[in-house]
Amino acid sequence: MKKSARARRMARHHGKHKTVATLNLTSLMDIFTILLIFLLVNNNNAAKLPDNQDIQLPESIAQELPSEVLTIQVSPNDVIVEGQRIADTEAVKAQQERTVKTLVDELNFRASQSLGAGTDEEREVMILADREVPYAVIKKLMRSCMETPYTKVAFAVLKVAEEEDE
Repeated sequence: MKKSARARRMARHHGKHKTVATLNLTSLMDIFTILLIFLLVNNNNAAKLPDNQDIQLPESIAQELPSEVLTIQVSPNDVIVEGQRIADTEAVKAQQERTVKTLVDELNFRASQSLGAGTDEEREVMILADREVPYAVIKKLMRSCMETPYTKVAFAVLKVAEEEDE
């Protein structure tokens, strides 16, 4: 039996599309490798505290990880807010006032510049104080924070492993 031209054309057309589709795994592996490297490099670890060689943090068995908040670093020499030196630790210790005016001004400025600044919003600040800094200095810094919108004060410590009782 002889096929018509249309039947031959349809058979030829269907014959072309009977091949099995292939998947190029090399390209997919390249994409996943690049994606993996991207995710590893851009891993946002909120538990990382600012590095300052002058500060030796006290040790604790605290379990809670720090969150991303404004940091005040207090070394034996300087008081630093987010990398900007605002006062000398010895001058803060020697002053008669109960608050540190430069810290109050800086925190009020940062509160006014932050996004979504509400009047009722309670802000948090973390103090990274060297273990050798006198309590009088830390007390003045905490009192200064209380005069600004940054009323939640947290302290950074180094986590040490708990010793198991045997």
